[in-house]
Amino acid sequence: MESKQADKRDTMALTAEKIQESSDEELSKLLSLELDRWLPNGQDADLNVFLARIEPFPTGIRAMSLVYQLDVSLTLDDLGWHFGNWHHRPYCEKTISALRELEAIEYAELFEQAYVAAQPWWEQIGDLIRGDFRDFVEWYSGSGLHQATMPLTRRMWELQEIDNGIVGYWTSYARKYPAKVGAA
Repeated sequence: MESKQADKRDTMALTAEKIQESSDEELSKLLSLELDRWLPNGQDADLNVFLARIEPFPTGIRAMSLVYQLDVSLTLDDLGWHFGNWHHRPYCEKTISALRELEAIEYAELFEQAYVAAQPWWEQIGDLIRGDFRDFVEWYSGSGLHQATMPLTRRMWELQEIDNGIVGYWTSYARKYPAKVGAA
């Protein structure tokens, strides 16, 4: 059984040749598969565990795993809501660095501005989510956090419509730096 699993991983292995030959859509799928290979059980709920778990990953795979939830948040919610769902300073700080690594500079600047804007409410957010998350939901829509982060969210939503958003940076990054995404 173990050799079949190893064979499956070998045939799925990302190569520089596969990266260059793939369309953006195909490469996006290949990179998602590569993330699944590195994170077979998905992201840990405990962000300290998650950050430790991804530390030995190739630089690009680590960066992609860090920005994945931001991409989801921008699809389903907004930046202020992201800080409620992913309320962890080191995770947010590493997300900024990951965006920079992926050369998603405007995303990094906007996310960093939102993170700084969230600081006056950081402890309150933590208190709200430690209780019943519905308390955060009730508080958030009329909060100063929502007001402070919405202009930044709107710009990120605009960016998401360009070149496949954050995932578009994955593909251009992989083409430019195949070894950083673990390509053989």
